[in-house]
Amino acid sequence: MKHLGLILSLVAVPLIFLGLHSNTFAQDTRLKLVQESTLETIKKRGRLMVGVATFVPSAMRAKDGTMIGFQVDVANRVAADMGVKIEHVPTAFPGIIPALLTGKFDIIIAGMEMKPSRNLQVNFSNPYVWGSQGMVASKELAGKFKVSSPRMSKNDDFNNAGVTFAMRRGTSPIQVVKKHFPDAKILQFEDDQQAVQDVLNGNSHAFLSSEPKVSFQVIDNPDKLFKPYGDQVFQRWPGSFAMRKGDVDFLNFMNNWITIYKENGFIDERFAYWFSYDRPWLDLVEGK
Repeated sequence: MKHLGLILSLVAVPLIFLGLHSNTFAQDTRLKLVQESTLETIKKRGRLMVGVATFVPSAMRAKDGTMIGFQVDVANRVAADMGVKIEHVPTAFPGIIPALLTGKFDIIIAGMEMKPSRNLQVNFSNPYVWGSQGMVASKELAGKFKVSSPRMSKNDDFNNAGVTFAMRRGTSPIQVVKKHFPDAKILQFEDDQQAVQDVLNGNSHAFLSSEPKVSFQVIDNPDKLFKPYGDQVFQRWPGSFAMRKGDVDFLNFMNNWITIYKENGFIDERFAYWFSYDRPWLDLVEGK
């Protein structure tokens, strides 16, 4: 029995040592992950760097040179809650995910549509806003077109090889056009205003994009543009924050932030202000 006790003691000592070593290794790994998290980097830097894409009324350049809009208000509030300064990094939408992945900024706050193909590249937060796609068309070219409803649009006059949609390059509405109007042509532009201008000039028949951008165009150009489907929308989609993969702390912070600010009404209040058809902010915008 004495020999057995000695043997067990000799076996137990290295096992205890291995257990202690394993715990120490795990603690060191957890500490390293925390130290390398984007959240800690932001706190040490003292500045949150946010990728934004210029969309009306989400992110726009004001007359004083600053960025204003719904997404800007959201980003500013996030930075304030972190206790850091904010830096908005305007980025062309087609390149905004690559720019995030290469470290040009910490997070995308642009109401980006959450979808599986993008989720393979980035982590998405819980949705904090829901967007919808609407359509505007040329009265001159499409004023007499027959339409039914967004769900039955493949049977409409817009689904024709002689019809052209002017669209912003790299955006989700292009896929909506392909789905609802597979026979129509798509002409792509670098920004929304160029696409809308092509419709205003009578070169393209229609423009499809997120609301209320579409409705704003009709309000500004009632003699040339109309909404063939009225206020019916083609698609609703969840808008989320996008972050680099592998950072659980940052994702946890942003998900909790969304829960808090949806509950206290901040997100809904800011959305109602910026997306109102009255556009109380219009005089602040550059070029207006």
